[in-house]
Amino acid sequence: MNQPKRKTELRRDAGGRAAHDVGGLDFGPIDRTEHDLALWEKRVDAMLVLLTGPKKGAFKVDALRRVIEDYGQQQYDSTAYYEKWIRAIRNLLVEQEVLTRAEIESKVAAVEAAMRAAGRELVGGSVPWDTMESPI
Repeated sequence: MNQPKRKTELRRDAGGRAAHDVGGLDFGPIDRTEHDLALWEKRVDAMLVLLTGPKKGAFKVDALRRVIEDYGQQQYDSTAYYEKWIRAIRNLLVEQEVLTRAEIESKVAAVEAAMRAAGRELVGGSVPWDTMESPI
């Protein structure tokens, strides 16, 4: 397993900061209200716990941070917190050779087909694989 070379981009007009280094920048008011996590967010959190477990974890939480920190500015800014996590988990599962890209794409297609067959409306679209591609 070869760890890919870091691709950390600098944030435009931020004095040499990396794209993920947003502390102190003006992004408007922060919503500080408490809210329950959506079911999918709870599932993402559970997957991360299982995949980074102390026994035989698929990867370390530091790897998740590395992948997220390598997102470009546009992608980092336009992707929600748990969306960053699930995308990084997916990419790390392939990078660490736990699953192949084809296996993941096949399962996603099967789940989407089952949901459509059950009359469920799907929201969103495909998520690019390369962290440097356009956001969702």
